[in-house]
Amino acid sequence: MVPDCVAWVMNELRILSLEIQSMPKDNHIKFGNLNANPYRSVATVSTHDMPTMRQWWDEDWDRTQEYYNTSLWHNDAAPHPLPGWLADDIVRAHLNSPSMLCLLSLQDWLAIDEKMRLPDADAERINIPANPRHYWRYRMHMTIEQLMKSNDFNNHVNELINQSGRL
Repeated sequence: MVPDCVAWVMNELRILSLEIQSMPKDNHIKFGNLNANPYRSVATVSTHDMPTMRQWWDEDWDRTQEYYNTSLWHNDAAPHPLPGWLADDIVRAHLNSPSMLCLLSLQDWLAIDEKMRLPDADAERINIPANPRHYWRYRMHMTIEQLMKSNDFNNHVNELINQSGRL
């Protein structure tokens, strides 16, 4: 569906591509290889029109199991719901991709800390385009001041960013 000229125009105009690991551009593979992302790209787990990382994890257990085994290199059964340590691994992998930018939603950042995230993953969804009763419903469940005072969380995010070389 994408005309052949798109890649050339994006390159010529230096437009960044959007790389979503769970939606690879190559329809012959199920999950994108983050290490193969082009430099001129944005790596992300999800967008405003998609399930958050925690929702995606529980949508299709067979697909999640395959991702857990083939992309995260674990041999056991994938845990459900998504634990914070595993969300941390996913965030870390995206930060370490060669993409010029890595943009993650607040919900995907908060998924790494089980005390900070909402108990109900479905309450984190921003938008469901096909549902006119669920347009842009998400509201942050804490104030900016509360988030700023969350020293353990903020220090960990800072550590992840610094370790990835994304300053």
